Amino acid sequence: MDDDMLEDQRKLVELVEAEGWDVTDLEISAYDSPWADEDDPEATVTITARKPYESDDENDSSDDENPYRLQ
Repeated sequence: MDDDMLEDQRKLVELVEAEGWDVTDLEISAYDSPWADEDDPEATVTITARKPYESDDENDSSDDENPYRLQ
């Protein structure tokens, strides 16, 4: 795997984390493109992240009669 690919992956993680997301899983795949005639490798980065959001008091009603909502 190319050091440039790993550095780009680190930059992407930093950008996601800078926006308040917690990275929970990360995968990078390096391959030669089957669609290009070039010999340069390509990479795909998959980032899984989570970010909790505070609920609005208006929408958070204890009178909710939804049978599927845990209370």
